Amino acid sequence: MRAFADLLDRLVFTRSRNAKLRLIGDYLRATPDPDRGWAMAALTGDLDLPAVKPAVIRTLISERTDPVLFAMSREFVGDTAETVALLWPENPAARTSNAEALTVAQVIDRLATLGRAEAPAALADMLDRLEPDERYALLKLATGGLRVGVSARLAKTALAQGFGLDVDAVEEVWHGLKPPYAALFAWAEGRGEQPSAANVPVFRPFMLAHPLEDLRIDLADYVAEWKWDGIRVQLVHVAGQTRLYSRAGEDITASFPEVAAAFTTPCVLDGELLVKGEAQGGSIGEGEGAASFNALQQRLGRKVVSRKMLDEFPAFVRLYDMLFDAGTDLREQPWHRRRAALEALMPRLDADRFDLSRVIDAEHFDALTTIRAGARDSAIEGVMLKRRDSPYVAGRRVGLWYKWKRDPLVADCVMMYAQRGSGKRSSFYSDYTFGCWSEDGELLPVGKAYSGFTDEELKWLDRFVRNHTQNRFGPVREVEKSLVLEVAFDSIHESKRHKSGLAMRFPRISRIRHDKPAAEADRIDTLRRMIG
Repeated sequence: MRAFADLLDRLVFTRSRNAKLRLIGDYLRATPDPDRGWAMAALTGDLDLPAVKPAVIRTLISERTDPVLFAMSREFVGDTAETVALLWPENPAARTSNAEALTVAQVIDRLATLGRAEAPAALADMLDRLEPDERYALLKLATGGLRVGVSARLAKTALAQGFGLDVDAVEEVWHGLKPPYAALFAWAEGRGEQPSAANVPVFRPFMLAHPLEDLRIDLADYVAEWKWDGIRVQLVHVAGQTRLYSRAGEDITASFPEVAAAFTTPCVLDGELLVKGEAQGGSIGEGEGAASFNALQQRLGRKVVSRKMLDEFPAFVRLYDMLFDAGTDLREQPWHRRRAALEALMPRLDADRFDLSRVIDAEHFDALTTIRAGARDSAIEGVMLKRRDSPYVAGRRVGLWYKWKRDPLVADCVMMYAQRGSGKRSSFYSDYTFGCWSEDGELLPVGKAYSGFTDEELKWLDRFVRNHTQNRFGPVREVEKSLVLEVAFDSIHESKRHKSGLAMRFPRISRIRHDKPAAEADRIDTLRRMIG
């Protein structure tokens, strides 16, 4: 645990991407199997220890220290694992009687084999044996929430660079392997063959787009498609097995069984997972029939889907691209050839679950600009521009694909509540709940945002919260209803889960309205007219 704790500590205080890559690479080269494999699983989010939940940790610390002290410390620190690691009472006797140092593998093996009844005592025993920074590392392992500024892609890049591998080759085989990745490290060190993804329904990294910003695109070289507001998915059917993967590579097959059951053609496709709109009936019409993201949200994260849910929120996939046709890899072929292959495939797919994302008919860029400006369909997020000769390559490559999001909607809202952030923002009130006025003059919450402001604006907002607090509800502060925030958001939808009846999509703070009285902030009816 010592080496892993040191790694986490250094990653937390390192901002440079290249420095983080070196830290992880050095750790992986110096650390033996299986510890380094389990560390990679933790860094990439592939570690799951269901016997340890945050409630267990809170119970353990409340039995060993004053609960009020813990609550106050947790609010100040902003992280449960760090708070518990610092407050946990020292136990020299436990360290003396267990002279052998704990390894990452020992921790994983023990916690993975215990039920929820035995896990608390085992976790407490291990915490007794460790130093504070090692306790922090243990708790982060146990709960799966590292938050050390390392994405799964960055961890895989560090592994690739550390051993002289191609990161796309690592990504290609990653989802066909299981922690602690012994075969992967054997290949990395030249002791084994490269793992194969043949006949396994593995995830391939998505091709991504750069923001268009101020560029003008020649439509002789680029094709335009709508950017749909669902979730990007990859459909894989290999050797009789079907998988649906999210953009992060998470297996979401069980959440959308009707789509998986309908996909039986050996190939790999890229598309947007959507829910059918109210006007949808029978098969899906090209470019039509998609409900808002709010409808899709009812299905996300559900491991068991009821018949009622399937009937009320039927899912389908609007297809963008084709990566494999049976065993033939199409990714090196230009977009126009992959598109032709996808169009030829469409008659073989279930028309009730799959349709084709249509190409926007625009003669030139100015015409496309006009078309985009008029698009306020709740399921449309913007426009995608793809080079007609572009191969399908992992990640973002300059000049190949661009995303041109539609202009955001804006509303003037009143700050109502604030909460501390996490990680680097744990000392600041950086999460803000805001509302608009009802017809009866009641301020109702319409959204929550924690981005869009500068560091200087964050400091100003934090001071405002501290100086204008009226009530406290655990970690949440209710503030004086006097500050107006201009909030930008992509769309707004009806929602039964919120008292206002509305929910914003991707809200962010675009401006602090020092000049505007709270009484002149927008009303719920104004936001309601923005739906659709």
